[in-house]
Amino acid sequence: MTTIMEMAAEIIAAHASTTPMTKEELITELGEVHATLAALEKGEYTDEAESAEETPAVSRKKAFGKEKIYCMICGKGFKTLSRHLKTSHDMTASEYRKKFDIPRSQSLAAKSYSESRRQMAIDRGLADNLAKARAARSNKKK
Repeated sequence: MTTIMEMAAEIIAAHASTTPMTKEELITELGEVHATLAALEKGEYTDEAESAEETPAVSRKKAFGKEKIYCMICGKGFKTLSRHLKTSHDMTASEYRKKFDIPRSQSLAAKSYSESRRQMAIDRGLADNLAKARAARSNKKK
């Protein structure tokens, strides 16, 4: 029979194979998984995961930075949250906004990332092309 530590190590190894993690994150997660498995074995497990989910890992003020946006569920930083929410938490952006009471006007992308994308669009003349396409469409309708 496998020990609890071996099972925890296998779980963390599987998670680490798909998600980049620092040494400290690996150690912390290994401890948490081991404690949870030990509690399950003793029949003492209470639903701590749900109560932990209700409290954001990062405050809203700290979550929306210039260079990174931090996930309020797990605390990891990204340029944009949409893909992370879908793959890691199986959640849409609107569900995330609703859960943490984030207004729709708040972007789920880092400010520097949004600014660089905006500048790239301006440099390529996408706004001009859009105006031309709209004018052509309105002329076609008439």
